[in-house]
Amino acid sequence: MPWKIFTIVFCISIIAYSCNGIIGKKQVVIRDTTITTVNSFNSIFFDSADVDAFLVLHPDLASYKEQFNQFYIPRNFEFAWFDSSGLSEQAHNFYNLQNNYINNFEDSSIYNALLNQLYDSLTAKKFLAEKNNKAVIQTELLLTGQFFKYAAKVYKGADINAAELGWFIPRKKINLSALLDTIIAAKAKDPDAYAPMSNQYKVLENWLIKTIELEKKETNDSIPLLKKPIKIGDSAGIVFQIKQRLNVLQSNIVLDSSNVYDTAMLRSVKLFQLRHGLAIDGVIGNQMIAELNIPLKKRVQQILVNLERIRWMPPQQERNFILVNIPAFRLHVMDSGKQVFDMRVIVGSAANNTVIFNGNLKYIVFSPYWNVPESIVRKEILPAMQRDRNYIGKHNMEITGYSGSLPIVRQKPGPTNSLGLVKFLFPNSYSIYLHDTPNRNLFQQSGRGLSHGCIRIAEPKKFAQYLLRDDTTTWKSATIDSAMHLAKEKWVTLKQTIPVYLVYFTAWVDKDGLLNFRKDIYGHDAKMMNKLFNQ
Repeated sequence: MPWKIFTIVFCISIIAYSCNGIIGKKQVVIRDTTITTVNSFNSIFFDSADVDAFLVLHPDLASYKEQFNQFYIPRNFEFAWFDSSGLSEQAHNFYNLQNNYINNFEDSSIYNALLNQLYDSLTAKKFLAEKNNKAVIQTELLLTGQFFKYAAKVYKGADINAAELGWFIPRKKINLSALLDTIIAAKAKDPDAYAPMSNQYKVLENWLIKTIELEKKETNDSIPLLKKPIKIGDSAGIVFQIKQRLNVLQSNIVLDSSNVYDTAMLRSVKLFQLRHGLAIDGVIGNQMIAELNIPLKKRVQQILVNLERIRWMPPQQERNFILVNIPAFRLHVMDSGKQVFDMRVIVGSAANNTVIFNGNLKYIVFSPYWNVPESIVRKEILPAMQRDRNYIGKHNMEITGYSGSLPIVRQKPGPTNSLGLVKFLFPNSYSIYLHDTPNRNLFQQSGRGLSHGCIRIAEPKKFAQYLLRDDTTTWKSATIDSAMHLAKEKWVTLKQTIPVYLVYFTAWVDKDGLLNFRKDIYGHDAKMMNKLFNQ
């Protein structure tokens, strides 16, 4: 908008706001200068009415009215983004930060053409001759509004209902006005000072930028499905096509242009299988071909979805916690902020999703009973009893009562107990817990969505030893072994609970800096993509 027209429009809005009748009476502000710090921009102020008039002209920022007032009222409507040289260093830092975000994420949703126009003019000091210049006020308030919009998007995440997407971990909360006040007061330069994000967010964001660049150069050629698997030493025209795709996706191993599956290609194939949760056997099958054929545009969206989930995660106040990543079928034990070990897990099947939530691990139950859920009794136990009258005894079970006509069944402790030799409880309304299993062979499968919803862990004794590590006088290795083989269950209350997070990440960067992807086993990614990208 030409500056003369802009000035006329802005002045008309101020006049309209000041008149009695249609909009209301002019607000008279009496400033208490004792609560206002001396600003290097000669302690200049603007009127509180300017905020209301600004929000009338910028309805896209009207939802932040409360944040505007929370920020400016305590500072007596003193300018925040200007100093004696014009726009302050904080203004330049933030302007560059949001532009980098827009460019790197190719997200135009927070782009503001007017702010760009004003910023370019004001950096040339064109409008700084008068302290009350309307363009200065407009730029001040636009920067504040843009900060609220940027911080809400980047640090809080999209305005969507996480519970509708099956996510029941309380979302991180950020006070936008307090955050801005802290940044202005601290003259923050480092982007991390705005709202510290986890290291996982930063490294995944870097991979997003790389993947976007690769996607721009991607061709639409897909690799045809195989009639039989390809093994090292095989030769075929399709081998070269696979090598080309691996060269694009894994630049750390560059493959030649031959049609031979050689040892260099074997290393690259195994690395690809590792990064995508496939069996690491070096054999190229159709599962691997399917992963190779996923367009990079889809991978970009997958990374964006998982960056969004990271934004939702509450700050890790505790240095010790347990994290189970459901699509990765893996449990991670974090101690003093670092991973001390991890293990394979079995999670709920697609028909019996493991719920995404958090709790506090409080009890270890050695030699547990398994109180069979009513749904399993009705759907599985009763039909089995009808086929075999000795089914209960053969499976080390007992009937402890009846609920109407439905028997109440529990399985006694022992090596065939479905919960194995120990379970770990973090009380919750979903009846989900961690436990051992007698079916050890299932941990060798690459896809381990096999349970009714609870989580089976591969190394239960090691996990118990970790949880009891501060009481090794009582809980020696032999004591734990003995407790796992009792005739009746034994409950142990932990001296200090430990947080447990059951999460759902299908893209992340591992400890070696490699980008990993996993299948969207419950369809949560697809639902979130519909929300984020209007697909």
